[in-house]
Amino acid sequence: MIIEKVVGNVATLEKRAPHVERVYLESDHLVKRIQRVVTDHGNEIGIRLKENRDLVDGDVLYMDDKNMIVISVKEDDLLTIMPTSIKEMGEIAHQLGNRHLPAQFEGNEMLVQYDYLVEELLQQLEIPYKREKRKVKQAFRHIGHTHD
Repeated sequence: MIIEKVVGNVATLEKRAPHVERVYLESDHLVKRIQRVVTDHGNEIGIRLKENRDLVDGDVLYMDDKNMIVISVKEDDLLTIMPTSIKEMGEIAHQLGNRHLPAQFEGNEMLVQYDYLVEELLQQLEIPYKREKRKVKQAFRHIGHTHD
């Protein structure tokens, strides 16, 4: 089976099929428009998205009256940063920006993929954080540029 379009997302679909198969993906695979995956039931699927979009947790790749195939993102090893002031937020955002490290935000938390150097920096700056396994909703997107 080749999937060329996402049907919808389980968070917003009104109707659901009774049987669900899951495709477990690492968060960095959400940006791949062409890939071969295997469901938790052992079915091999080709994904070749025609639309220019990333996959997100809960995307439905296929659905009929009885079955649906849903993307489920695996947990990432993350540093969850919890600055207590705008000064701490500015300091860590500046440092991470200099390293071109992508971040995501959920509520008052900044999420970055685990890096021991960033953990050491957080300890030095005395910014509250925790290391945890956590599911992210979208891929960490690296945006590169040069310093000419």
